[in-house]
Amino acid sequence: MMRSESNLVDFLQTEAALEAVAAVEHDRWAHWQRYLHAQCIEGQDGSLLIPATLVDRWSRQLSTPYSELSDSEKDSDREQAREYLAALIRVQQNKARHYPD
Repeated sequence: MMRSESNLVDFLQTEAALEAVAAVEHDRWAHWQRYLHAQCIEGQDGSLLIPATLVDRWSRQLSTPYSELSDSEKDSDREQAREYLAALIRVQQNKARHYPD
């Protein structure tokens, strides 16, 4: 393995990288929950009913491999993936500023 690849693997195994990705994951999940709740019909008991059209669409998407998604669906996944990459880049840049080689 080349030195830069080894450094990347070492970095990805750090607590800082883990925490950065965990924070992005929480933000992604919270955003999704806000969206999902806004799409649902609230019952008198506070339960949420997902409209059938959304169940159909999401069922299709979750059973479809990424490579077979539409371009717009792939773009949505790429947008989320960029958030993870940006978080890792910020951590790495911060580490480089505080601990130069």
